[in-house]
Amino acid sequence: MRAARMVELGRMACEEITVPPPQPGELLVRNDLSAICGSDLHIIFLGVMPRHDGPPHGWPGHEGVGEVVESRDENFKPGDLVLTCPSGPLARCFADFQTIPGAMCLKLPAYDGPVEHLLMAQQFGTTIFALRRGNFDFTGKTVMVMGQGSAGCFFAYQAKRYGAAKVIVSDLSEMRLAQARVTGADVAVKADASGENVKAAVMDHTAGEGVDILIEAVGRSDALLQSVDLVRSGADLVYFGIPETSEPVPYNFHDFFRKKLRAYAVHGTQFEPGLVSFKTALNWIANKEIDVSGLISHRISIERIDEAMHVANDPIDSARKVTITF
Repeated sequence: MRAARMVELGRMACEEITVPPPQPGELLVRNDLSAICGSDLHIIFLGVMPRHDGPPHGWPGHEGVGEVVESRDENFKPGDLVLTCPSGPLARCFADFQTIPGAMCLKLPAYDGPVEHLLMAQQFGTTIFALRRGNFDFTGKTVMVMGQGSAGCFFAYQAKRYGAAKVIVSDLSEMRLAQARVTGADVAVKADASGENVKAAVMDHTAGEGVDILIEAVGRSDALLQSVDLVRSGADLVYFGIPETSEPVPYNFHDFFRKKLRAYAVHGTQFEPGLVSFKTALNWIANKEIDVSGLISHRISIERIDEAMHVANDPIDSARKVTITF
């Protein structure tokens, strides 16, 4: 089978390997589509979360849809179409086939649109899970989402769905900001290198107070540092983006303390009992409660995996979401 592998920092290659056999409790899934996540880019280009046993084939892809071809889990049978949600160490979506525990898969619901729309439920589900942890009351609030990749768009959508009065978003890319206006943003701000225009816009739209809820979906230390400046006293902050480094980063704890803020980071949706958040995402897409058709900007073959990674990694001119085809 064809399988991608990280051969050095910043470079992926497509190689031929043997199809792996499933173990008890696992499925062998033929991947139909996978997608590149921002966390994949941090791993490939920045060396975050390295594998000390060497990068395996198919890793770090963890967003996929495919068909079960062999099952050693009684809940699935050959021919089932599934969303695959492997945890990081088990991620193998950048290959023709992957073995994966059945507990990390969901059968696809009936849907009259393209299967690539249902693929978006993997990342969508992680954002649903992230907000469930906070259990916020969005009603009448002003919400800021930093970053408008597909995860940022999903956060903006949920903020409006849950009753936010105003959703402000920021990004470096005009293309992503255009999509943000479709998925729920009321105010879209093109960020500059300093971030000063973002702060000015936020203060202008909040009478100088700052937002009630801020979601950081960029995964950069400069966004983390600025986040405290953009919120009012007593606000809530959600740190969703994976940092671009494993080293300590600057943080304005003085203002965090003085403003009496609440903050949390979140990951591990794959271990949620019953995969409830992923299931919710699948149902919302299948029921057409959200239109994800505009999120996918590129479809690139597994044989061009290195090109696909570089397209996805361009912060300004490239992608909303890059999918890998087989």
